[in-house]
Order: sequence, then structure tokens, then C-alpha cells
Amino acid sequence: MVESDATDPTATPPTPGSAPATEAEQQDFGGQALAEIQLAVDERPSFSIRTRLMVGFLLFFVLSAGQAAATWLILARVENKLEFLVAADRYTSEIQQARRFEKNFFLYGTNLDDVEAHVGIAQAILARDEKELAAVVGLGNLNTMKRHAEDYRALISRLQTLDRDRKPDQPTAYRDIEAQLRVLGGRMVEFALTLSKRERDSMYATLGLINRVPFVFLGVLLLLALYFASFLARQMIGPLNRLLATTQRIAMGDFTPLKPARRYRDEFSELVRAINRMLYELGHREEAMVQSHKLRAVGTLTAGVAHELNNPLNNITLTAGILEEDYGSLSDPERREMARDLVEQAQRAQRIVRNLLDFAREGEQKTERLDVGKILDETIELAGNQVRIAGVKIAKELPDNLPQVHGDRQKLCQVFLNLFLNAVHAMPEGGTITLSAERSDVPGLLAVHVADTGHGIPEHILGLIFDPFFTTKTTGKGTGLGLSVSLGLVRSYGGDIQVSSHVDEGTTFTVLLPIAEVPVDWKAWV
Repeated sequence: MVESDATDPTATPPTPGSAPATEAEQQDFGGQALAEIQLAVDERPSFSIRTRLMVGFLLFFVLSAGQAAATWLILARVENKLEFLVAADRYTSEIQQARRFEKNFFLYGTNLDDVEAHVGIAQAILARDEKELAAVVGLGNLNTMKRHAEDYRALISRLQTLDRDRKPDQPTAYRDIEAQLRVLGGRMVEFALTLSKRERDSMYATLGLINRVPFVFLGVLLLLALYFASFLARQMIGPLNRLLATTQRIAMGDFTPLKPARRYRDEFSELVRAINRMLYELGHREEAMVQSHKLRAVGTLTAGVAHELNNPLNNITLTAGILEEDYGSLSDPERREMARDLVEQAQRAQRIVRNLLDFAREGEQKTERLDVGKILDETIELAGNQVRIAGVKIAKELPDNLPQVHGDRQKLCQVFLNLFLNAVHAMPEGGTITLSAERSDVPGLLAVHVADTGHGIPEHILGLIFDPFFTTKTTGKGTGLGLSVSLGLVRSYGGDIQVSSHVDEGTTFTVLLPIAEVPVDWKAWV
């Protein structure tokens, strides 16, 4: 998979700390968007990681084969030169032996036949190894050596003829042939020794090259290995890092799909395809889970709201009945007072219903600047009847100068309502819910604490309470989705929920929310 700088810049998933995708953007990722991204992946040519690895190892094999072939060729040249040197040494030795017998003849008149025999052996050596010698020294030099041997042998033949005839002018003829033999013999020996020296020097140079070849090969192999390691890092570690970043943002509730970022399709493309399908399913299941828990919360609230609505409705019914029966006997100020009471009670009922509708209404997630104190007040008002029925008191310890936070008002209300209801359930005999807030130790975050004086959470299940469908309530009393949904809602716009608890002492949930005017330093706590 070859990287390309000219690809869609949105292909790289957001890193932790960047603005998360809105709920509307996540919901836009439906079947059509999934099909379009998969089609974009399928249109790319396939170039798998397996193929690239095979190409890489094939390059190593070709390089090794090339080094072996080069070594074989060099050794073959050395072998040819060695064969030439052996033949040249034998040739030179025969010529030198012939010249010694030649000198004996001129000094003592003996061994002339030995001269011819040794010259014949030298010629036989040249004829027998003709191809090998020609391959080393060249055909021209070989022909020169053969011509020298033929000329030398011809002079010896003339000398043998003179020796048989014994004519008066022989001394002069002997001297002429002797001079020619000395010149030609010296030339033959010098020529053979020169060629031998040249080839011997060439052989030494070739042996030196053989000594350098392994080091050159190792250097090239090292460079190729470094490049191959870098290539694998780009092709495998890079996509793995991007997928790791994707899992981190998925954990924060951002289900924005991955888009193709490579020119080629490989195993990572299939992995991206599977992740996109998973994101599609997660988005729908999260929405279903949120709706399920919301309906449950609405059902819980409905009982309390119905009881709370009875008070203003009873007041309205009673006041209206008195007004109807005693209208004629009532003075104008009394009638106006009763009318105002009817309006106030109706507004009270309307406010209760509106709070319930605001909580239950479905809408897009809107990230805006919010006052945490007002959010908590709205939630307290919404859950007020359940809190009073359970005999639970709420203590607020909020400073006046709290900074505003980023979030969605309706969803933050749902989060705090879930925490309130859990705290009420943890205090069946009554107790106190303490609300406090402060700037977190992590820059850019506000910590909102919801502490109760209930029975606490055992340590062995404390790490499980945010898991979907995990609950300690009896069957029919809870779905185990409240804390899981709340954590997903808070993380969807950059927050987190932490918990600490001690058995028989109480539990404290800390909701971390990003402060509006300061970007969050995720690396300090993720």
C-alpha cells in the first residue's frame, strides 16, 4: 500500500483532543455513506502486504544471487589465469632448458637434439592449451608466442643441417644462426615472462576484488535492509498508529467513518472496511441503547411527575370549585386572588410537564457553552419529587465563579439525572447528595462531584459499573445501561466520568467536562 500525499485529508482520523464529530455527522454515516466508502476502496488496485513482502525478499534473493554470480565469474577468471600461469611457466621452463642445451652445443658441440625436443614440448604446450591461453592473453599474443617457437625451431633445424654437412663456410653460418638464436630466444623468454607477470598482477588484483566484494555486498545489504525496514514501518506501523488513534476516538464516542487514504488496496483496507462496518453498527446500537435508557428514565420520572402533578391539579380543582359555588358571594379582590392562584398552579403544572418533555425530546447533539450550576438546578427540579419521597437531602457546595463548559444541555441533564437516581437508590433509608465543583488537576477540565452517603460499591465490581448491562439492582429494577450511556454521552463531546467508593461510606462520581475557553490537554490524562 503506497502512501499518497494527494489523498483526502479527512482520511486520517481525528486525534484525541480534537473536536469530536457531532451526533448529526455520526448519524449521516448510514448505509449509503458506507457503500460509497467501500466502493472507493474497491476501485483501488490491489497491492497486498504479502505481495510487497515477497517483492522485498525477492530483491534480497536477486542481490544475493548477483553477488554469488559475480563471485563465481571472478573465481572463473582467477582459475583461467592460474591455468595460463601454469602453462606459461611450463612453456618458459622448456624454452629456458632449450637455450641451455643451445649454449652447450655452441660450447661443446653436443645436445642439439635436446634443444629441438624441448622446443617441440613448448610448442605442444601452446597447441594443447590454445583456447584457454587465447582467452587469457588474447589470440594475438598467443600467435606471437607460437611464431617465436616456430622460428626458433626453424633455426635449430638449419643448425642441425649445418652440423651434418660440415662445409668450409660453416663458422660464419654458425655465428649468424647463433646470433639469431640468442636474440630470438631472449625475446621468447622475455615475452613469456612479461605475459606471466602481467597476468599474475591481474590475478592479484582480482583476488583483491574478491576480498572487497563481501564488504561491498554487506554495505549494499545494510542499505537495502534499512530501506526495507523504513518501508515496512511506513506501510505497517503508520496504518497501525492511525487505527490506534481511531480506537481512541471510538472510545470517546466519535463514530465518524474512516475514509481511504492509500492508492492501493491491501489487508489494511479490509481491516478499515470491517472497522467502518463496526462503526455503523455501533452508531445504531448506541442510539438504541440511549433511547432504551431514556425511556426507562422517563418511566421512572413519570411516576414522580404524576404524583407531583396531583398537587397543582388538586389546587386548581379545589379553587375552581370554590369559585364556581361562591362566585356571587365573593368580592372582586377575592375572585382575582383565586384567579391568580389558578394561573400559578397551571403554570406550575405546565413547568413540570415541560421539564419532562425537554428531557424526553429527541434532537441533535448541540455543543454549546453551559453554566454547570444551572444544569444542576434543572436536574434537581426534574428529580425533586423522587428525592423528597426517598427522604434524601441535596447539599450544593458550588463556588460562584465556576467557568462555563462545553456540552449539550439536554444530555448533561440526563447524565446528572442518572447519577442522582443511582444515588437515591443507594440510600434507601435516606441520606445526603453533595454537589461540588472545581477546576480539575488536568488543565482545561472542570470536575463536578456527585457524592452520596449510601452503602458504597465493593472494590471487586467497581471496575465493571460502566460496562453495558451490568447492574446490581434486582430484576426489573434496572437495565444496567445508565452509567454506560452516561459515560458515552460525556465522552462524545470530550469529557469523562470517574468514580471512587468505599463500602458503607458512600460513592463519589466525578464528571470531567471541558472548559469552554481552554482547549483540553488530553495527553495529560488519557
